[in-house]
Amino acid sequence: MPAKLSVNLNAIAMLRNRRDLPWPDVAHLGRIALEAGASGLTVHPRPDQRHIRFADLPVLRALIDDAFPQAEFNIEGYPTEDFLALCEATEPEQVTLVPDDPSQATSDHGWDFAKHRSFLSEVVARQRACGFRCLPMATAMPRR
Repeated sequence: MPAKLSVNLNAIAMLRNRRDLPWPDVAHLGRIALEAGASGLTVHPRPDQRHIRFADLPVLRALIDDAFPQAEFNIEGYPTEDFLALCEATEPEQVTLVPDDPSQATSDHGWDFAKHRSFLSEVVARQRACGFRCLPMATAMPRR
């Protein structure tokens, strides 16, 4: 199965947010990525909105729906109730669950599946019931 590229827009949003200006425009650069052949867009809305802002999600959803209906929208984050409600309101094709603390600078590990089995099973079932592909982020295997 060939790999598909989903362009992560978080760093673009972080630059915009640092300047407190409307540019770089996340949706415009998302459009460029999709026009260039990306299969989708990925965002990680954190509670402090230091990357993608919650207000970006409907704009990106509309971009995909209106101009690139074959593309996928992937929202990743720690599955708090607020995050799950945000996903349900935005209706991404995929929800990627990451185990990072919301205050962590970036995701750096995967889930301990044995420890979080019950919690993850409930969250995954809830998101799949909404029609979203839902995947907990796994820890990459070290290279040998």
